[in-house]
Amino acid sequence: MQTPSHVPRVAKRAGFLRRFSRHRGAVIGSAILALIVLAALLAGVLYPEDPLRIVGPAETWPFESWRYPLGTDALGRNIASLMVHGARATLLIGLSASLAASLIGIAVGAVAAWFGGWVDEVLMRVTELFQIVPNVVFILTIVSILGPRLQNTIVAVALVSWPAVARLTRGEFLSFKEREFVLACRTTGLSTFRIVTGEILPNALPPVLVVSSLVVAGAILYESVVSFLGLGDPNVASWGRLVGEGRSLIRESWYICAIPGIAIMLAVLALNLIGDGLNDALNPKLRHTD
Repeated sequence: MQTPSHVPRVAKRAGFLRRFSRHRGAVIGSAILALIVLAALLAGVLYPEDPLRIVGPAETWPFESWRYPLGTDALGRNIASLMVHGARATLLIGLSASLAASLIGIAVGAVAAWFGGWVDEVLMRVTELFQIVPNVVFILTIVSILGPRLQNTIVAVALVSWPAVARLTRGEFLSFKEREFVLACRTTGLSTFRIVTGEILPNALPPVLVVSSLVVAGAILYESVVSFLGLGDPNVASWGRLVGEGRSLIRESWYICAIPGIAIMLAVLALNLIGDGLNDALNPKLRHTD
């Protein structure tokens, strides 16, 4: 039997799921993302061999051979194997970069809003400094300096993605900082850490979660650009790298670019649809419609 204290939490979760499920685009996006995640999880089962290994004749068209359902690329590698293994790298970079950017952004925004004054000024100027340089140029520069490795791409994408989270977090903290419940916590002698993490942060998180989902979509696009230009990890299968390697054959074997290009488009579309659904489900102005 549930205790009364658990009932409001269950009700909130049920309300969130109800609002989210009413958003058709979010449901479609969740289904697409679930298929991509499933393909990534089953990559080792479906294609246990090295996806970068040459397995057949070059430029075999899709459905021309049952062994290569999506065909082969210019080197004779199985595109289906490259796609499912590439989904792993895509999701890993997207989720890792989004998590790192969110942690940095939340920390910077919270500190800037809470302490204010010169601390706020310095942190906001640093944030603006990261926003001045074009993101793609910044990422390519960092990857070129650190080297074409997967973790370096994650670091580069995280460094250009956290300013948006920081600005949003700062705005949310400023709006809650002078609320009655926060002032009451100060009056009772609660520590700054407990007030920030236990009272303000949970209330400020909903819009940050929405932005974080969009950061994942941006990270996937950035990784695709890096791999397309040949700066991605050469030992890891990547959708962007497959597009880049197939661009010279786009007239004769356009499917080599089209298949990973469609996958990138669907992944980004799914995450944007989920972001829209999260925004509607977490928006307090829409909760009265339940």
